[in-house]
Amino acid sequence: MAAVTEEAAPERGSELIEARWWEGRAQGKVLCRLCPRYCLIGESQAGFCYVRKNVGGKLWTLAYARPTGLQIDPIEKKPLNHFFPGASTLSMGTAGCNLGCKFCQNWSTSKARADQVSSIFAPPSKVVALAREHGCEAIAYTYNEPTIWAEYVIDVSRQARRQDLKNVMVTCGYITPEALRDVYEFIDAANVDLKAFTEDFYRRLTLSHLDPVLDTIKALCQRGVWVEITNLMIPGLNDSPEETRQLARWLYDNVGPDVPLHFTAFHPAFRLTDRPRTPEATLARARRIALEVGMRYVYEGNVHSAASNTYCPACGQLVIGRDWHRVTEYRLSNGRCPCGYTIAGHFPN
Repeated sequence: MAAVTEEAAPERGSELIEARWWEGRAQGKVLCRLCPRYCLIGESQAGFCYVRKNVGGKLWTLAYARPTGLQIDPIEKKPLNHFFPGASTLSMGTAGCNLGCKFCQNWSTSKARADQVSSIFAPPSKVVALAREHGCEAIAYTYNEPTIWAEYVIDVSRQARRQDLKNVMVTCGYITPEALRDVYEFIDAANVDLKAFTEDFYRRLTLSHLDPVLDTIKALCQRGVWVEITNLMIPGLNDSPEETRQLARWLYDNVGPDVPLHFTAFHPAFRLTDRPRTPEATLARARRIALEVGMRYVYEGNVHSAASNTYCPACGQLVIGRDWHRVTEYRLSNGRCPCGYTIAGHFPN
């Protein structure tokens, strides 16, 4: 359907904005083509994500310009370690999600309907103005799955690009190729949460499928979006050495050794509270395996570790030091190590 153009983007509060990527079906139903769920939605019903609703035989978005929160974060928190280190981002999210992760770490908003959480009205122009006012270098679409509020992402990211702000997606990667072409037009970088490397895990624990996520990773890299990957390691479910090796090998073979890979620690949340926190030894083992496979930039997250630093693959010296999400040392010049090796990524001059 027709896009919500920048000129038409509302500057006053509105309950419903017509969605994109849908088609009408018999008996007043609509088929949503935004994500691989292809929800067939009846009159007055919402899709799986909670924020795309059929009203009068048309699909509408309930999330447009309705963030549940705005926060200034370091870009390392996304996590993005090779995209303008030390930059500050205006981070934003809404209600809802198009996955059903039993271990969701942000379940209080991602598992909520639009009318179950408080939100503020923030049209695209206001978001961009806030980012500029607070000295942010980027806007991050995060906290819940930004794909489900894609119309809002497009309008904000378009205006941000015109104001020389970077645009960052933090995503599960569950999007159709049709929608991806539109949603990522102005996106500069993305962290894709590759939750596991088995279809069984995706089907049972996220109520989705693995292959569309892998297709998204390849498509984003082919488009020139800077991509980093996060794998949340859950004890006994997706942390076996065999699965880690398969995941790293797929990345190496399909998108190359320079895509940064973050292994992060799980903590019990939502409907998965019977699993312990991830031991640091598990993250260290995963990192060793990925490096053995040939991945050049592998990190450990949600723990205090030297493995959050960036080391030159050629000479091994520290080039970016980090303490949690704070950059403590920076030794690159035009993206190059002192030894002359070019570190993959986007860095300040």
